[in-house]
Amino acid sequence: MRNFISSGINAEYGDTKKPLHNRRKPKPTKLRASITPGTVVILLAGAHRGKRAVCLKQLPSGLLLVSGPYKINGVPLRRVDQAYVIATSTKVELPAMPDSLTDSLFKRKPKPTKNEKEMFVENTTEEPKISAERIAIQKEVDALVVPAVKKVDMLQSYLRSRFTLSKGQFPHEMKF
Repeated sequence: MRNFISSGINAEYGDTKKPLHNRRKPKPTKLRASITPGTVVILLAGAHRGKRAVCLKQLPSGLLLVSGPYKINGVPLRRVDQAYVIATSTKVELPAMPDSLTDSLFKRKPKPTKNEKEMFVENTTEEPKISAERIAIQKEVDALVVPAVKKVDMLQSYLRSRFTLSKGQFPHEMKF
């Protein structure tokens, strides 16, 4: 709810509400100290929850860019809020990532508006297709990350395995 300043005159006499001036400047999101490019993280939400992924970098929006890599465990390039990952102590030495990895890569195209005649026609919705550009960027990133993963002993099988908890295990008592 917004705060307002009243001019002190009743509404009957033309009193208008003016919104208060907001002087706050948006600051870039501070990255948790345990998360650096190359850190293996456990995804906690979404379609890939429980899977492990490699953090590639922090995007200007403050979100993390992670990838499985797709070739190893099926996690594609994704933006994830750092609140929805657990950072592990496992690190990978990554080469420099391409500059094309930005928030604009993940923008969705707006849906076309329907006119009255199209509204009552049976739904012919097509499933969203992954663009050729996105597939090419995924292959480019996998080509950089997979060799780095292969250098670390047993890391491929670690990334393939899912994170699960059994009875009597508590994540706040674990060291990752």
